[in-house]
Amino acid sequence: MSAILSVRGLEKTFGSVVAAHNISLDVPRQQSVGIIGANGAGKTTFVNMITGYIQPSGGSIHFEDRDITGLPSRTITRLGISRSFQVAQVFGSLTVFENMRAAAAVARTRQSILAGVLTPLASPQAEAEAEAVTTLFQLTPYRDARAVTLPQGVRKLLDIAMAVVGEPRAVLLDEPTSGVSIEEKFGVMKIVMSALASRRTTVLFVEHDMEIIARFAERVLAFHDGTVIADGPPGIALADPTVRALIIGMPTGVPHA
Repeated sequence: MSAILSVRGLEKTFGSVVAAHNISLDVPRQQSVGIIGANGAGKTTFVNMITGYIQPSGGSIHFEDRDITGLPSRTITRLGISRSFQVAQVFGSLTVFENMRAAAAVARTRQSILAGVLTPLASPQAEAEAEAVTTLFQLTPYRDARAVTLPQGVRKLLDIAMAVVGEPRAVLLDEPTSGVSIEEKFGVMKIVMSALASRRTTVLFVEHDMEIIARFAERVLAFHDGTVIADGPPGIALADPTVRALIIGMPTGVPHA
């Protein structure tokens, strides 16, 4: 498969702190990539550079052979890369479908967020996309529920679904199961990954739960001190002695899918 995302020599420093150092990798189309590492390892910095929320200090980022290094986040979203955040970014006072319709209206403007707000939310195109993604993420039973009343797992689904309207070719998820109960997390991830696979979307997701990584990632990037210390299938990357010592904290064995 051809690479949809290519990173070369990516660097980020904050004063004397090195948050990313000499990161080079390619992500093929439609691959699911799990990103692991201890707090402060550089995972979110990496995601923020890819999505334009912070600018790299050096190196390059190419998406579909286009140089997107240092472009604003809004521009990168319009080019086809979307993201979700660790804390769900939803409008609590709106219903699930109103949230979806607002996201669809903004995505369809291909302009600024302000322009999206001024776009009629009930346009046929926005309505159709909102309906399609609501169904895709199995949110129809909650269609008329206000977001503030949703269980945390459903709220996370709504947040990720809102990032998927507009059919981005790549989606980056920051801790999609954070705050989700043990009972909900596998179901939430199954819905998310199935929905993204059905749209042939490339997905990179930051995750601390190694069981989620082992079950849902085709490839693992392990970060430590701003560098990638392991890159491979879960069975290999999670068994790496350095990864076990620095990230997983397990003397032997790895979680099974």
